Amino acid sequence: MSIEDPDHVAKFADPFNALSSGIISIPIDLPWTPFNRAIKASKFIRKELLAIINQRKMDLAENRASPTQDISSHMLLTSDGNGQYMKELDIADKILGLLIGGHDTASASITFVVKYLAELPHVYDEVYKEQMEIAKSKAPRELLNWEDIQKMKYSWNVACEVMRLAPPVQGAFREAITDIIYSGFSIPKGWKLYWSTHSTHRNPECFPEPEKFDPSRFEGKGPAPYTYVRFGGGPRMCPGKEYARLEILVFMHNVVKRFKWEKLLQNEKIIVNPMPIPAKGLPVRLHPHKA
Repeated sequence: MSIEDPDHVAKFADPFNALSSGIISIPIDLPWTPFNRAIKASKFIRKELLAIINQRKMDLAENRASPTQDISSHMLLTSDGNGQYMKELDIADKILGLLIGGHDTASASITFVVKYLAELPHVYDEVYKEQMEIAKSKAPRELLNWEDIQKMKYSWNVACEVMRLAPPVQGAFREAITDIIYSGFSIPKGWKLYWSTHSTHRNPECFPEPEKFDPSRFEGKGPAPYTYVRFGGGPRMCPGKEYARLEILVFMHNVVKRFKWEKLLQNEKIIVNPMPIPAKGLPVRLHPHKA
């Protein structure tokens, strides 16, 4: 949405945190519940988004904004197969969905990448070796490109194993669209279901020695379908999967080639609200690599 004013961004912080906390909570709409607070927060955010979208619409009409500036401009100017344009409220809803999907999930995964690389120096060394081979192939100040990302196979296997053991989203709600039988249980059409990422990822039938950190699980064809569900599965798999991969790997490249680090709190607890986060923020001591 091309909003760079920190004060404007900060205006969204508290309501967005309330929304993130309540969006995968039990859907009980009472004043004291996270779900109710999330509904109120979403109304506030939609109102703010609509104001920005309407301003952008006027700016585009008067050539004060670029048609290719960002997703907001794209949605306002792109029609469907019937020549119909999206309504402003629909655009606000879609942008809200994109913000939710890209806000906390990747940052939570990156946090646990830092945690596990601090705890597992042999894994860090392999990631460092891979990333430095890529770094040495680049000219001074040359940025990463898509081909570089494809070379980060071991680093991505490490990130996938991190997300297996510490999935940002613990699960999600779905609705049965027909009567089904699952594991001997009869589930009527219309019932709400909750599928658990955490339980699936630690099922020894899917992942032998599930508590062991083993990036090799993702070599070759990787885990069986619908066992590794960090990004969901099937037609409703997360559309931001490749964006998340890009974001995580670019972070890993830039931090690993510059630093090694150690955790300052060896037994720091992990809390879940609604995503897993280190209780004290995962303080680390950085050790710059020698030039």
